Amino acid sequence: MAGLNIHRRKFIGALGLGTAHLLFSNPLYAEATRFSSLDPFQKVSLGKSGIKTTLLGLGTGVHATNRTSFLTRQDKAKSLELLHHAYEKGIRYFDLADTYGTHQMLAEAMQKMDRSELTLTTKIWERSGGIPENERPPADVVVDRFRKELNTDYIDLVQLHCMVDDDWTDSMKAQMDVLENLKAKGIIRAHGVSVHSLSAMKAALESSWVDVIHVRINPYGIAMDKPDPQEVVEVIHQLHQSGKGVIGMKLIGDGKLRDDSEKIDNALAFVLGLGSVDMMIVGFEEKEQIDNYVGRMERALSKLNRS
Repeated sequence: MAGLNIHRRKFIGALGLGTAHLLFSNPLYAEATRFSSLDPFQKVSLGKSGIKTTLLGLGTGVHATNRTSFLTRQDKAKSLELLHHAYEKGIRYFDLADTYGTHQMLAEAMQKMDRSELTLTTKIWERSGGIPENERPPADVVVDRFRKELNTDYIDLVQLHCMVDDDWTDSMKAQMDVLENLKAKGIIRAHGVSVHSLSAMKAALESSWVDVIHVRINPYGIAMDKPDPQEVVEVIHQLHQSGKGVIGMKLIGDGKLRDDSEKIDNALAFVLGLGSVDMMIVGFEEKEQIDNYVGRMERALSKLNRS
């Protein structure tokens, strides 16, 4: 594809047909677009990290900052009901972070879950603001707090949160070394990063330390590292090829597309069809949304397998 802008009309048309991912086709991923089943909760591998979890995961960071989020601000009983409903439907991946303030809430919800079935991801905030304290302690101190808040002996995946600089692998080297040591001890199973710039994503590509990465991806370029999906997809393909686990986020543009049914379907079909995004997370706010997305993903997967 010579350039997305040149083929904009073709791209928009392909979105309507649910085939836009084919414009970013790569022979390496020809078979990867065929999932093992139509089940949104089928188990997938996160690259070479050794972690297997559900294709669809639940994000707890909706409108989150300073250890608050949608789930912590609404009635706790409703949030717990949402988390339990997600588990009962089949979701086994729960995405957390220090800035979301959802550790203790999930710990309470997990009293009715089998911890051995779950994949828990959380993230360390290193930038200014974002959490009440000004201090940024060593990662082992932070992870120890996380484990206490989550009431768990181990955490499946710990990431550096929201990296934007192209030199983050240098500036975060001390924390990366601590996390690597925690993985060697079995306190965490894998480490990685979530990125909020294309240059930070490219730095992650060059780092052998990154086991799993969160990437922002949708076909509309909303709340993404670049407004042209082609630029982002090219790097995502390379991340996947290198063996890193790739988790897709911001599928509905940080909620901006939540009321546009057609664009939601287009986004799901696009990301599922790329073949280089291992799993996706959605920040659900209501039980009915989970049920709705299950149906949408089943239809998208059915269409992909037929194609």
